[in-house]
Amino acid sequence: MDRFMAVERALRGAAPHDLLTTARAALRRHYSVTAVELLVADYGMSTLHPVGTPPYTADPVSIHTSAPGRTFGSQQPYIRVAGDSQEVSLHLPVSVRGDRIGVLSLRVPGEHYSPEVLDELGNLAEILGHEIVIAERDTDVYLQARRAERLTLAAEMQWQLLPGRSLTRPEFELGAQLEPAYAIHGDNFDWSTDGDHLTLTVTNGMGEGIEAALLTNLAVNALRNARRAGLDLQDQAYLADQALYQQHRGAAHVSVLLLRFHLATGLMEIVDAGSPRIWRMRNGSVERLEPEAQLPLGMFEDTVYVSQPFRVLPGDRMAFVSDGVYHVSSPAGDHYGDKALARALTSTRLLPPAQVPRAMLTELAGFRGEVEQEDDALVVCMDWHGRRTG
Repeated sequence: MDRFMAVERALRGAAPHDLLTTARAALRRHYSVTAVELLVADYGMSTLHPVGTPPYTADPVSIHTSAPGRTFGSQQPYIRVAGDSQEVSLHLPVSVRGDRIGVLSLRVPGEHYSPEVLDELGNLAEILGHEIVIAERDTDVYLQARRAERLTLAAEMQWQLLPGRSLTRPEFELGAQLEPAYAIHGDNFDWSTDGDHLTLTVTNGMGEGIEAALLTNLAVNALRNARRAGLDLQDQAYLADQALYQQHRGAAHVSVLLLRFHLATGLMEIVDAGSPRIWRMRNGSVERLEPEAQLPLGMFEDTVYVSQPFRVLPGDRMAFVSDGVYHVSSPAGDHYGDKALARALTSTRLLPPAQVPRAMLTELAGFRGEVEQEDDALVVCMDWHGRRTG
């Protein structure tokens, strides 16, 4: 049997909790690999943690200053050859459709290494990523490894809602991040794509702790239910609004930004039902888009929502931020505001969308200083490429 197919078959047949052990055995047998380590990114996207150790006990690896971190950031293999060429160290990205899971680190004897081997091992790392996503339905091993500290119950509920933290398609690239990662309350994002559309929602639920998490869970699932029923954007907002009102009778509401992108044309429909804001960078110029403000979901019975059309062009970068970003103040009392947001978008213009939210939130933390973060902060970044014709 071909060596690549043999390892692939072993991974696909492995027990959910046993992927790493299976990968080690198969790679040693078929590629003479001498060491195998799987590192997964933590919820804060700042460190990488080895799989296979009890939670919170392993020494983390920095995403910013390590060889595996270099691979995680660039999403390209990083290769180190020993001076005597007796052994080659490989760090390979483990990702699924642009969603960055972690890094597979290997050591291969020099006599068994070649460009062909590198290509095959890179493809196997991608297959491993797909298997991890499937395995997470049945085991906590990989979710536990991602934790630098214990999540609050509210944060646990919020992270379980998310579709991922990045997504890549020929028409667009998406990246998102929530802070504080281990204690988030009501902020969330969701996306879904098919052959013709991308639907994106940015949610900011009122309140704190479990109450905020429960409120956001209801809103996100109500929107998903309406979307999966095939309803248009304004009807998705209407039905979610009714679900929230029926449950809370106006005592609790959710601010939501709903967007639907037509992949073939770049037409963007927007329902702005609350506080999340939209920024666009086009040809190096940053501006805030201001669609008509409508009522947050759940405030009143039978609220009617209207979608507004905008258009995105190839090369546009869009950013969607919650009020936990633009309402932050410095220790001196200075407001973060629109100018600082525009500067942050400009300073991160060379980064891919998957890295922009983390970079912007790091800059925000520096602006806030030692002041305790009082609200969730959410950033979603999208680069629009458009659909190629012909």
